[in-house]
Amino acid sequence: MTNPTLAIIVLILCTFSNGAKYKPNWNSLQTRPIPKWYDQAKIGIFIHWGVYSVPSFGSEWFWKHWKDGTDGYKDFMKQNYPPNFTYQDFGRYFTAEFFKPDEWAKQFKKSGAEYVILTTKHHEGFTMWPSTYSFGWNAMDIGPNRDIVAELSTAVRAQNLKFGAYYSLLEWYNPRYLADSNANFTTNNFVADKMYPELLELIETYKPDIIWADGEWTAPDTYWNSTNFLAWLYNESPVKDAVVADDRWGKGSLCKHGGVFTCQDGYNPKTLQKHKFENAVSLDKHSWGFRRNARLEDILSIEELITEVVQTVSCGGNIAINVGPTHYGKIPLIFQQRLSDLGSWLNVNGQSIKKTTPWKYQNDTLNSNVWYTQAKPAVYAISLKWPENNIVELGAVKELFGKHKPKVNLLGVKDQLTYKVTKKTVKITLPDKATVKSKWAYVLKIA
Repeated sequence: MTNPTLAIIVLILCTFSNGAKYKPNWNSLQTRPIPKWYDQAKIGIFIHWGVYSVPSFGSEWFWKHWKDGTDGYKDFMKQNYPPNFTYQDFGRYFTAEFFKPDEWAKQFKKSGAEYVILTTKHHEGFTMWPSTYSFGWNAMDIGPNRDIVAELSTAVRAQNLKFGAYYSLLEWYNPRYLADSNANFTTNNFVADKMYPELLELIETYKPDIIWADGEWTAPDTYWNSTNFLAWLYNESPVKDAVVADDRWGKGSLCKHGGVFTCQDGYNPKTLQKHKFENAVSLDKHSWGFRRNARLEDILSIEELITEVVQTVSCGGNIAINVGPTHYGKIPLIFQQRLSDLGSWLNVNGQSIKKTTPWKYQNDTLNSNVWYTQAKPAVYAISLKWPENNIVELGAVKELFGKHKPKVNLLGVKDQLTYKVTKKTVKITLPDKATVKSKWAYVLKIA
């Protein structure tokens, strides 16, 4: 059988000799525009699901913390599992017996999301599809005995949502990775024999709309062969025209190289960004994977979630909202409630989020609770709190109230609102709060 790594390198070299659009260097790769569908979508769902969902203690980094002796992990194992129990032993308990991909996809659709990103392989190395390069350590060979990637991607696309694949470049305890690491990454056997061909297999088999790389921070992009991979992805792959990639391609690449900038987990800059970014935020404030020991106060409230959505979109970003399912395949009810409530809010106010662009102001000049978006000719003022006395006072929109007298509406309310223009502000009178359909945040449409 032809070595897929060598084959793809040959293909890349041939492609470049024929004048491919994107060369395997950052200067060239950075010229590729972000696909329009992604910029318009605004909201996605992230799913962290794997063997770490079995112990469901601490975080999805359970194996690493346990091995490193992080406080609490060894005691947890000693108190709950027999001696000599290994992390691999958790695999058979990753059962997913209640996993219904169609049910998940419908929930995500109702939340208002337009894309879904699944952790197809986290740092533990367990693949959620029957990878040729992960024999015995994948969801078909052990645990669910199912091709999770195939099932979920099919269900998600049936709801007219895009499907994305999170893929960890590193594997904590893969012997080949450890050997390369011990050699200070002067060798790349892990990349050539495992990571690179497996990543190509994932793309060629499931054709994801998003490649969300992670685990890049230990080595430079030259070790991961990142520029060659991205050049192939953009020039020759089966998803070359519409795929979205992130910025996690090597040590120091965050917020600098790649496609969409993620910069750090939970990146919410609250200021307008020149480059498209994504705020990946987990509903559980302390973990991406499911935790049995989570407390209610650890979970984002719906008000906090909507605030993240509004601030992110106002500043030109997308938001990927993470849920951590249980090992038996259910999304915890508290996460379902948050997504359902977000969907209800978007049913009333979605036009202020979807397919919008940032306005000249992101935050009001007088009222810090108000954030702006626009979809010409309308400007949307999104208030995170209901104002006292039912009057909202705004500074930034004063310039819109010149000779042209715009109409002002509260989304979800039929009648136009009255307002008073002063030298520096516009005072808008809202209806009685009890008559308003929207909850948690309120949107004024000025057009």
